[in-house]
Amino acid sequence: MSEMIPMHGGYRRLISFQVAQLVYDLTLRFCNTYIDRRSRTHDQMVQAARSGVQNIAEGSQASATSKKTELKLTQVARASLEELKLDYEDYLRQRGLPQWTLDNPLRQALIDKRCQNADEVAQWIVEAAKHSDLKGQNSFQPCTVFPGYIALYPEFSANAALVLLAVACSLLNRQVSRLAADFEANGGFTEHLYRVRSNMRKKQDG
Repeated sequence: MSEMIPMHGGYRRLISFQVAQLVYDLTLRFCNTYIDRRSRTHDQMVQAARSGVQNIAEGSQASATSKKTELKLTQVARASLEELKLDYEDYLRQRGLPQWTLDNPLRQALIDKRCQNADEVAQWIVEAAKHSDLKGQNSFQPCTVFPGYIALYPEFSANAALVLLAVACSLLNRQVSRLAADFEANGGFTEHLYRVRSNMRKKQDG
C-alpha cells in the first residue's frame, strides 16, 4: 500500500458489517414471509436493511481518501438501521404482539448463540418458539393442523431481528465515536497528504 494512500477497506472483517449483513438477510426473509410484497413497507424495510450494509462497505472503501466521507456514510448506515428498528417495532405493535424487554432471557440467548447466517437464526427461532410453547407461554391455542408454537414465529422473528439490530447499532455507535475521535486527532486525507509530503521534503533535504 502506498504511503500516500492509507490502509482502507477490509469492511468484511468488521463485526458491524457482519451483523448488519445478517440483519439484511433476515429482513429479506421476514418481509417475503410476513409482509405483502406489493406494499411500500416491504420495499422500505428491505432497502433500509440494504442501506445499512452498503453504507458500511462504502464508508470503509472511502476511508482511503476521505475520513469525513467514511464517518458520514457510517452515520447513514446507523440511521438506516434505526429506521428498520422502528419498522419492526411497528409490526409488533400493530398486531398486538409483545416486544421483548431488555431483561428477557431470549435476547441474551440469541446473542450468545452467535449465529453466522439466516438459517442458523431461523433454526434458533424454531427451537425457542417450541420451548416457549412447551412451557405454556404461547397465548395461542394449538390447532389440529400445526403445533401451537408455529403461531409464535412472526413474533419471535421480529424480536430476533430487533435483538440483532440492537447489536449492530451499538457496534456502529462505537465505530462512529472512534472515527470521529480519529478524525479530530489526525485529520483526513488532506492532512495525511501534507504529512507525507513534509516527510519526503525532509528526506530530500537531509
